[in-house]
Order: sequence, then structure tokens, then C-alpha cells
Amino acid sequence: MSATVLYMSMSVDGFITGPNDGPGNGLGDDGQRLHDWLWTGGEAGGASGVPGRPPGPNGEVYDEMLTTGAVLTGRRTFDLAGAWAGDHHDGVPIFVLTSRIPGDTPHPLVTYLTDVATAAERAREAAGDKDVLVHGARTAQLALAAGVLDEIQIHLIPLLLGQGRRLFDHPGSDRIELELTRIVNGPGATHLRYRVVK
Repeated sequence: MSATVLYMSMSVDGFITGPNDGPGNGLGDDGQRLHDWLWTGGEAGGASGVPGRPPGPNGEVYDEMLTTGAVLTGRRTFDLAGAWAGDHHDGVPIFVLTSRIPGDTPHPLVTYLTDVATAAERAREAAGDKDVLVHGARTAQLALAAGVLDEIQIHLIPLLLGQGRRLFDHPGSDRIELELTRIVNGPGATHLRYRVVK
């Protein structure tokens, strides 16, 4: 069965965006720095704005991310990403967690749902034997609380942003145990993969 896996680039001090994130500035001020490991050629500071396969270990992690069979995301992340123009990667279905279902769905790959457990179940069914890529801090927190997030992959960037949006700003009151299952060191990022102990 597929696993739900959060993939998130994060600064050492826990931020996934810079300050002032919002429409037109989705990653916040200087937040693009968190994704430099992804940019074409993988050059540090290479914020070309055109993602491409980076070389070496970063490329292997990138390839893994793009073999997922469905995407589960929050509405805010989805909107700030411009809905990925309706196709996150390779025509996989996208399940958007939202408090309000819109009246129209302009993208045929997109399904809106209001319950995180239902959204995760539908995404797993759609993914078949592939994993589900999870995006969004709030979606990750809700999925953890509901017991439907299986793994967390953090792309840890050697940077202290100081402010912005934190990944686990409000994780809830329950302690959640994680088991470190893999460490991959690449240029500009250390990729940490954890299993959520259930």
C-alpha cells in the first residue's frame, strides 16, 4: 500500500517560507533560498525560477519525489503555487484539502475535499502502489493529528531564516514519535526521512 509522505524544504530554525509569504510572494521574502537545491544544475544560489533535475544525491531525491502517484495539499499551498497550472507532475491526481468546496473545478486532475482522512484515503487509492506526496504545513499538521501521515521527508537547508512560516508551529498537544530511516547529504541540503511511529 502507498504511504503518505510530506516533502518539505526547511531552514535549520524550522521555517518553510520567509516572512511576508502570500499571493505573488508564495515563498516569502528570500524563501526561494530554501529551494535552491532543486534549481537547474543544482547551483547554490541559483534561483533561476526554472526547476530542473539537480545532479547527484539531490537529483536522486528529486526523482523519488516525482515518482509519487498522487498529491495531497492544502488549499493555501495550492493557490500560492498557482494550482501548478492543474498538473503537479506527470498528470497525477491532486487532492486539495479545503474548508470550502469551490463551485467549479477548472482543472480535471483536481479534487477538493474537506476532511483530511478522506482526502488521504482518496489520494492513496489514486496513487495505487506509489506514494502520496503531501504539501503544506497545515495539511501536514492535520494529517499527523488524524494519524494519516506516514512519513516526513525534510530537505534541511543550512540557513537560519529568523522569521517566516514554521512547519510545525502548532503541532498539537500530543507527542509524536519519529524514527529516522534515511539521511542523504547533497549540495546545499541534507535530506532527512522519518517514519511516523504509530
